[in-house]
Amino acid sequence: MTDLAHASQRFQRALEHLDRAASPLVDSRRSLMEAEARVTALVEERERLVARIAELEEETRALARLSEAAERRVDEAIGEVRSALGR
Repeated sequence: MTDLAHASQRFQRALEHLDRAASPLVDSRRSLMEAEARVTALVEERERLVARIAELEEETRALARLSEAAERRVDEAIGEVRSALGR
């Protein structure tokens, strides 16, 4: 075997060793990128949900005001009916 062939085999083995050593790092990097994408998606979803909660809270306050106004009007109407009936 020539020195060049021997060096080529050693180089090939070194590349294979490097590839095996780097494989977990590549997998870790891929997992990290996927996790970052999931976190970004979850943060965006959280922001949408917080905004929706704020909208629903405002709707709830508006409905409460309407309910209170309707309750007052019903109470007033009952009062007027009782008054008209002489009670």
